[in-house]
Amino acid sequence: MQPVDSTLTQLARRVVEPMGYELVGVEHFQRGGGASTLRVYIDHARGIDLDDCTAVSQQLSAVLDVEDPLPGHYDLEVSSPGLDRPLVFPEHFARFVGARIKVRLAEKVEGRRNLEGVLLGLDATGPGTEMLRLEAEGRTWEVPFAALESARLIPDFAAAARR
Repeated sequence: MQPVDSTLTQLARRVVEPMGYELVGVEHFQRGGGASTLRVYIDHARGIDLDDCTAVSQQLSAVLDVEDPLPGHYDLEVSSPGLDRPLVFPEHFARFVGARIKVRLAEKVEGRRNLEGVLLGLDATGPGTEMLRLEAEGRTWEVPFAALESARLIPDFAAAARR
């Protein structure tokens, strides 16, 4: 995912949020032949359907054409985040406290790069000091937010079936 303060993330946020959607995250990756893909994940309390993705894609495409932040050819994809929704922004972690998540760390912490467990929260004593708290393997882990490579919800199919 693109960093919270990246040009692409900020541009997408300026388009998506006024339309009433939540920006979940932005991915930009290279493909063969010099082409790339810009993938934007959106969400809404009622869920996301094809019409939502189309509306955001049209608005975002127009802004991208004017501002031209990406060199060369790229494909724009607008998508729902899916059941294993990525957690990108600090507010995502606050919203999903108590949920089971899977995290991948940029570097090993205590010999581990991957953890699965219950999200306990994201605490900060000041700007840039956020620590992710996770209950995993019978203990509480505290990991610097900046050390996260990725974080995703683990779908709870049993809870969904009870609804």
